Amino acid sequence: MSASADTLQAFLLEEHGIRGRIIQLDASWRAVLDRHDYPPALRDRMGELMAAAALLNATLDYQGSLSLQLQGSGPIHWIVVECSSNYELRATARWSGAVAPGPLNGQIGQGRLIITITPQQGEERYQAIVAAEGGTLAESLHDYFARSEHLHTRLWLSAGADYAAGLLLQQQPDAAQEADHDAWNRMSHLSGTLSGDELKTCSATEIIKRLFHEEDVRVFEPVPVSFRCSCSRERVVNTLRLLGPGEIKPLLEEHGEVTVHCEFCNQRYSFDPVDIEQIFATDLIEPPSKTQH
Repeated sequence: MSASADTLQAFLLEEHGIRGRIIQLDASWRAVLDRHDYPPALRDRMGELMAAAALLNATLDYQGSLSLQLQGSGPIHWIVVECSSNYELRATARWSGAVAPGPLNGQIGQGRLIITITPQQGEERYQAIVAAEGGTLAESLHDYFARSEHLHTRLWLSAGADYAAGLLLQQQPDAAQEADHDAWNRMSHLSGTLSGDELKTCSATEIIKRLFHEEDVRVFEPVPVSFRCSCSRERVVNTLRLLGPGEIKPLLEEHGEVTVHCEFCNQRYSFDPVDIEQIFATDLIEPPSKTQH
């Protein structure tokens, strides 16, 4: 992998009002694979989705999280990737049987792509759903941007056993009315010459120079990207409280303990009878009355 792995590199083609992002994942991608044993074809789709989530996250100005979810009726049932506004990523998937190499629509059958943006506070949660009917994940994302954002946007995604990477080009919102369509087509064509091997082995700086050496390009400071799961014992306890003793205590009686498994990081949280008693005992404790006697 390149020297700039686990970073997101932003750049701007100033003359044309076109912004770009390059994502290259190395250790953060391996951290996902270390926690599960995925079939190679599924693994590569997950890597593409992980790169895409970081690229889409880079087009937003917010605090919160973005998730991409592929759902289908084929061998791949679903893939979920979450990316925080701090570029902390996690991913998981579920499948059955053999997942053969080939076009996306053959792997997920009747599928859809769900994009969810969850701000930390203030704004409402946003969700968009598009059909995943094409042969690649990039095609479904192009459809999403055409329908929802109305901005010229193109993505190129690639993943393998030791890397996940991608390139995004997008017309800037403030340049949409004065867009030079010839320039957009030319920049898209140049970007389309980039191979998956180059995305893996070349640094972001080398890629930008190779593609746009004749353009006026502003390159920004790279942003670090990492794997991080947001699960915790405290969050699991809160979830158990929400479910209530009526749901949890029968499980405890049947199994002798309650175990919760995080599908993202493979962490298991176990609660014995004493733990469960303490969890629900706290719900019975009322604050002391302020009334004076």
